[in-house]
Amino acid sequence: MSTTEGSAALAAEGLGKRYKRGWALQDCTFELPRGRVSALVGPNGAGKSTLMALATGLLTPTTGAIRVLGEEPGRGGAHPRLAFLAQDKPLYRRFTVEEMLRAGRALNQEWDRAYARSLVDAAGVPLGARISTLSGGQRTRVALAMALGRRPELIVLDEPLADLDPLAREEVMQALMQEVAETGMTVLLSSHVLADLEGICDHLLLLAGGRMRLAGDVEDLVAGHRLMIGPSQGAEGGFPDEIVVEARSTQRQATVLIRGAAPAGLPGWEAHEPTLEELALAHLRSSRKAGDRSAATEVAVA
Repeated sequence: MSTTEGSAALAAEGLGKRYKRGWALQDCTFELPRGRVSALVGPNGAGKSTLMALATGLLTPTTGAIRVLGEEPGRGGAHPRLAFLAQDKPLYRRFTVEEMLRAGRALNQEWDRAYARSLVDAAGVPLGARISTLSGGQRTRVALAMALGRRPELIVLDEPLADLDPLAREEVMQALMQEVAETGMTVLLSSHVLADLEGICDHLLLLAGGRMRLAGDVEDLVAGHRLMIGPSQGAEGGFPDEIVVEARSTQRQATVLIRGAAPAGLPGWEAHEPTLEELALAHLRSSRKAGDRSAATEVAVA
């Protein structure tokens, strides 16, 4: 299938990947529209790394299909318009920054050296400095410049902020969002820190137990839920089981996340719009409890 203007940046249908120890992904179906900044969220072992490896062509599916910019990843590696930044930010530690930029030209068929250098210069990273001497924030900025130097339409980032202090995290995200605004590229960002994603990501892919639990625009997903707060007696407050995602209670109050609009005629209950963090955590906790109850016989691997 050839790339078309209207095709999704990343799409999967019935996608599954099985290792010797069990299924990492099963029946995974979603579409990530072009131009979105999507959070890829899930606990360790949820299948996030497997999904990214399938998208980048490092793995092949056991079942189903995945398409990157309208095309199935080839055995030769990643789509030429996709860039991948791994969590360990692979850079040649003995190289200088300038040598890394030259390596980018040698390693990539499509490479915009002037653009990559402008990103490094904007970050104030010395071109003559060796990679091994850079701070965590500086290494991340160089690694990001190496990825963006490919001029990708889709960039996949695996925990890019994991080893950064709060100030460096903010600076890296600001730099990334500036590039998104200027180029319109699509971003798939894996992170365990939901607070980093609030207000940045406009799309969500939530994995748990190797299955896609939520997928869609954040605005639509949030609008499709309500956080109900009421008396602690009877945490579910008479809500139908089919709309309850999660019910929790303390001695003072009960909190229930439900799908759909707030039911009428419930005295003592207030309805609130959940935050992205509240929405994601409730669905993850609910999935964990469901997994515990089902006593699945197969082990999902990361």
